[in-house]
Amino acid sequence: MNYYRITGYCPENDFCFIVDSNGMFDELWKFSSYLVKRGLNILEVSRLEKIIDLNIKQTPEDKGHIILQANANGKPEYMEKEINGIKYKAIKVGNKIYIPNKEERI
Repeated sequence: MNYYRITGYCPENDFCFIVDSNGMFDELWKFSSYLVKRGLNILEVSRLEKIIDLNIKQTPEDKGHIILQANANGKPEYMEKEINGIKYKAIKVGNKIYIPNKEERI
């Protein structure tokens, strides 16, 4: 499965975002490169199997589009989330929160 998620920041316009690709790119680095070439900073990159979604729904396969899951002014907020007694680093953009790497514990 080629489901990837990137959280990024646009320094020129001071906004952050969470975008998903489910089939548009065959490699995660190609998705990252696509965004970097457009002047965006990459803060988090994830494969679906590493993500814990807290309030973001996965999108159906779409080989022609990148899906905007969230955006907000400024930089994203990092926070600690505890699930089943395990503390993780989570990221929040607007009202959307997810854990980019379930193997990385605090």
